[in-house]
Amino acid sequence: MLQQYTSVGVFLTVGALFVAVTLLVGRLLRPHNPYPEKLAPYECGEIPVGGGQVRFNIRYYIFALIFVIFDVETVFLYPWAVVFEEIGLFAFVVMMLFIGTLVEGLVYAWKKGALRWV
Repeated sequence: MLQQYTSVGVFLTVGALFVAVTLLVGRLLRPHNPYPEKLAPYECGEIPVGGGQVRFNIRYYIFALIFVIFDVETVFLYPWAVVFEEIGLFAFVVMMLFIGTLVEGLVYAWKKGALRWV
């Protein structure tokens, strides 16, 4: 049993060493010649105007989170639907509880006004 873990440990060690050696060789071989134009935020010939940070409306993040929630629901719902006949009533009840929790979150967001675009 220890041999199985040894192969995983060797694989992880070799992977970590590969990353470390690659980064070290890259740092040693690359040219390092910073000058003011190169250190500017843009290297496309445009003169930078204003700050580099742009403020976004929080609604964009809320829409993104709601999308992720329902995307995750799809990820769990599709395999469940494929094997629906073999898994039985218990799995059906658990999935309905999962979908109910997501619907409850959607109703909460709707009532809070988070789904209004403007």
